[in-house]
Amino acid sequence: MVFLKLAIKSLKNRAFATTLTVISIALSVSLLLSVERAKRAAEEGFTQTISKTDLIVGARSGPLQLILYTVFNMGNATHNISYETYQDVKKNPAIDWTIPYSLGDGHRGFRVVGTNEDFFKHYHYRGDQKIELEHGIEFRDLWDVVIGADVARKLNYKLGDRIVVAHGVTKGEGIQNHEDKPFVVSGIMKPTGTPLDRAVYMSLEGMEALHVDWQEGAAPTADKMIPREQLTKEKLKVHSITAFFIGAKSRIETLRLQREINNYKEEPLLAIIPGVTLSELWNGLSYVEGVLRMISWMVVVVGLMAMLISLTTTLNERRREMAILRSVGAQSSQIVGLLVFESALLTALGVVLGVVLSVGLVAILKPWIETEFGLYLVGPWFTQRELIYMVITLIGGTLIGLIPALRAQNLALKDGLSVKL
Repeated sequence: MVFLKLAIKSLKNRAFATTLTVISIALSVSLLLSVERAKRAAEEGFTQTISKTDLIVGARSGPLQLILYTVFNMGNATHNISYETYQDVKKNPAIDWTIPYSLGDGHRGFRVVGTNEDFFKHYHYRGDQKIELEHGIEFRDLWDVVIGADVARKLNYKLGDRIVVAHGVTKGEGIQNHEDKPFVVSGIMKPTGTPLDRAVYMSLEGMEALHVDWQEGAAPTADKMIPREQLTKEKLKVHSITAFFIGAKSRIETLRLQREINNYKEEPLLAIIPGVTLSELWNGLSYVEGVLRMISWMVVVVGLMAMLISLTTTLNERRREMAILRSVGAQSSQIVGLLVFESALLTALGVVLGVVLSVGLVAILKPWIETEFGLYLVGPWFTQRELIYMVITLIGGTLIGLIPALRAQNLALKDGLSVKL
């Protein structure tokens, strides 16, 4: 109790330096916790971009390439799958549902995806969450499209707006546009914080309608162009898709089903388990996590060094104070204990303030972070690892206090009472 009173009075006498020291530690701890929480949110969002899907099947290439162009809208498939193959695999008694995916076109930098109504029924992300529409309805007409939340927000689209799809995925305006076959926005999806927000969705027949009069990838001439009004779903036949998602009737059957598809004789296919591939991909990016954590710890060390400098530079001012304490009977070990206690108190105040600052910023910025970056800050406020970080910081700050404390212990009584010129 005496230590606490003496420490508080001493810190009050050096209020300005004390405040700066506490703030530097608080900012360091806040940055460390914020980086760790952002890392958790990024990992959660990354690995939970797709859930409850047992297999993703595409043309034989590589697992990472397949997961990137189907789930993250990155890159392109090397080959397509014939629709007959998809229909044949779909008949497997171990399969409960499928979602076909047809890629290849874009709209002003966003991926265009051809699929069917099963996409809205069975696609899950972040556990048990399903795709929901914020406005409008699913695509029912041949020329209907449903757009992701980011597409609607960035391009300022609303229901009923017309969309012209570009041939091939482009980052900006398309070089070759399907201007003769515009689509109409029939629905806008609710934000998901996943790549789903950054795509345009249409029916498989709609994707087929775009290219029905194209020959070997070349745009049709005016005399061979089929008018939009003449095309209907009934007249169109889907020839190929890029990939498809599978939900098995039993998780136990997943590995056997994967092996059967990979050995499919009619066409070379690749079936991957998305959860496994996503974990492997995230582990491959773990060096980024390590770099961020290292930078955060360096900031914490800088904060503790600032406290060490503050305590050390005030020793000359406190020589008389130490000498008086010695003269009234205080032992040198008690003076060491007092300075170490002050260091621990400063660190504890900094940690508490850093925690409050981190929690406050998360609470205030959470909606903006989710909208702009797709990072959903879910889960506990602090994990066991983060609590360990706080304890390490507190112990480190306390031990650093030993340096000025041991130096003060060596000050002689007469040195503290004498006047130095």
